[in-house]
Amino acid sequence: MISRVDEYLHTVPLSGAEAEEVGPFTLFRSTTVWPYYARPRAGVTVTAADVQAVRARCAELDLPLSFEWVVDACPTLGPAATEAGLTAHEYPLLVLDPADLKTVATDARVEILRADADLVRLSRAVQSIGFTAGGTAVGAGGPAERDAAVPEVPAATVEGVVDRMRRGVTVTGAVFTEDGMVAAGAHQQVGATSEIVGVATLPAMRRRGLAAALTAALAQHAFDNGVELLLLSAESDAVAAVYERVGFRRIGQAGAAE
Repeated sequence: MISRVDEYLHTVPLSGAEAEEVGPFTLFRSTTVWPYYARPRAGVTVTAADVQAVRARCAELDLPLSFEWVVDACPTLGPAATEAGLTAHEYPLLVLDPADLKTVATDARVEILRADADLVRLSRAVQSIGFTAGGTAVGAGGPAERDAAVPEVPAATVEGVVDRMRRGVTVTGAVFTEDGMVAAGAHQQVGATSEIVGVATLPAMRRRGLAAALTAALAQHAFDNGVELLLLSAESDAVAAVYERVGFRRIGQAGAAE
């Protein structure tokens, strides 16, 4: 399972990046408006010197320095990144099989969005407000803050997401109440595997099961379209518990460093 997840995570950036080998790493050089990262190839051992080599290459290319990996597939990267002066984090890594998907009841409307610029702009505003105040606690960010953030979403980002949706690379879903769009997220399919990413709820709307309902809808869409294994990484144990309500189970840790 770890190998299958790691293989998917090494393939999915290629929908928006070119791959360059740097020592034991693949550096994904973005061809879109958002940056990517470096990942260790399967079965490698990583040293601080290897991390520094990627740092030097990113400096040459004027790219931000960041790494993502599956800790269980490359346990040496975390200590190597720390030794090289980076800040490393670990997050719960979870998977979902079709047979384990659970129904989540909600009085809100959950939709898979069409590739529409206005809807994408709104969903990005929801995600921006949601991720600014992470976690699961109820907060102050609500519809007014979402609406204020809409004009700040870059046009290039909207165009990039719309293009990915039209090509079937990204499937975006959202939750609507009487206050409009209050949660958004996506999944990204490669073959028979997909990953749920970017699920965010407006802080003022939390603790209503909206993220779980959206995740279940995205999962159902994925399974209806040939996906056999779904994965995600969670911000924290508390966030992972939301996904476990849908049927996800933990298989390890995802790593990130920058």
